[in-house]
Amino acid sequence: MASTRLPGKPLADIHGRPMIVHVLDRAREADIGPVAVACGDVEIADAVRAHGGIAVLTDPTLPRGSDRVHAALADLDPQGRYDVVVNLQGDLPSIPPMYLRTVLTPLADPGFDIATLVAPIESDEEASLASVVKAACAFDRGRAVSPALYFSRVPIPWGDGPRWHHIGIYAFRRAALAHFVALPEAPLERRESLEQLRALEAGMRIACARVGHAPYGVDTPADLERARRDLAPVGRA
Repeated sequence: MASTRLPGKPLADIHGRPMIVHVLDRAREADIGPVAVACGDVEIADAVRAHGGIAVLTDPTLPRGSDRVHAALADLDPQGRYDVVVNLQGDLPSIPPMYLRTVLTPLADPGFDIATLVAPIESDEEASLASVVKAACAFDRGRAVSPALYFSRVPIPWGDGPRWHHIGIYAFRRAALAHFVALPEAPLERRESLEQLRALEAGMRIACARVGHAPYGVDTPADLERARRDLAPVGRA
């Protein structure tokens, strides 16, 4: 709720429903398992429950989404029935539900601890933006999954060839999530402000699955207007 560029953004109205409920809808539509919203604000929990969703209030001082997911999972599933959890950010109301199914596919390989998504970078301008995180990975010989070698806010890798826009959605094996949140902040993580580098520095393996395009997050009033246009009911502008 304390977003500086768009205060109260989880509850921003999009055609009569809070944004967080639209994200909840996309997750439900993916049909991959139970869905819950982990949040640090009572207002968000109330809105989710008012629309039939499950909400878990977590410590508002937790530093990152992964910590919040870990805390919520302990509350929701103390018996450990589920061995994989998908961390979806609450500001992606127009994400295709298929993406949430796609992010699970790399975990069919037991050699990977975490899975995430990438999409092709379509312009030099996109590659140059520090807000666009780039993944160093390669999909040679038509592979749909590639190990992640590094993530950065600068254009990587060097030379000719495709570059990949990292999409901040993660599928964690449950044991990997517990290991990850117990790790201290890593030097490269701090330098690039990218928490996935903590996992790589600790020797954890991250797999990238590719999708067609990168969804946009709602961070500004202009983003919110775009989401309202994209999510307009049929017959409305």
